[in-house]
Amino acid sequence: MIRWSTLFGPKAAPKPVRPESGLLPRDPGGERSLGALIAVLCFLACLAAVGTLAADRASHGWARALRAEATVQVRPRVGETGPAAAARAAETLAGVNGVEEAEAMDREAAEALLRPWMGEAVLNDLPIPFLVTVRLEATAPASALSLSRALAEAGIDATVDDHSLWRGEVERSARVISLLALAAFLATAFAAGAAIAYATRAGLDARRDVIETLSLSGATDAGIVWMFQRRFGLLAGAAGAVGATVAILLIGGLRALGGDAGLTPALPLAWSDIILLTCCPIVAAAVALVSAWLAAVAALGGRTRPD
Repeated sequence: MIRWSTLFGPKAAPKPVRPESGLLPRDPGGERSLGALIAVLCFLACLAAVGTLAADRASHGWARALRAEATVQVRPRVGETGPAAAARAAETLAGVNGVEEAEAMDREAAEALLRPWMGEAVLNDLPIPFLVTVRLEATAPASALSLSRALAEAGIDATVDDHSLWRGEVERSARVISLLALAAFLATAFAAGAAIAYATRAGLDARRDVIETLSLSGATDAGIVWMFQRRFGLLAGAAGAVGATVAILLIGGLRALGGDAGLTPALPLAWSDIILLTCCPIVAAAVALVSAWLAAVAALGGRTRPD
């Protein structure tokens, strides 16, 4: 039975066709691959960024700890025992301006420091120097020269080590690690931009005839470029969110398991690092917009216009 409404009734309004639906048809396989690549690159970029922050934080912490302490090696006089000479040096240094505390290190404490490096077998026969650990004030620490002068005035033969050599090595090593982490971050960002630019250029080359037709029909180059920018910007933003989420879960887990140290004192993670990673989708989308714009402008600028 034929219904008259199907013949004479009002027809349904046709669905609007967006211009990019024909120019940029869905390509689930290719988009999934590109999205997965961007997500992995964003994940690696997040780890590199956190590594840069952790290395910088560790270097400042190590330098601050070395700057706040000094070590004095005491050589006893003739007829004087080593512990007595160390105690006399500690008493002298405690009265120097800029010194918070000075303490003579006994043999048990020295052996505990050497045990991981020397082993238990040789410690009993090993001549261990007599040391004094000096904790300096944070605001106005005493210099090695002032400590040496005070010991010399008290008639104590000793050598002061303010850890400046170690501090310089630590700071240089930390700078190198920070630069390497920053280079890794920039490399992953460049790789993501290159992948998006390649995909954009390939899409333009594959649809060159359609672009020419749209251009002859009145479509502007800016409108065509925006189609590609919008498409790859949304794709990169979504992929960046996935990569950043995985990185946040990993770093948050390491921070929670590590306690106050973050994971280890060599890699101090902070909860503020996670807040920084939330910007990853925005950065990924921005890189995609710029890369797609450059590739699209380059492709449209080199196309042959009909006379």
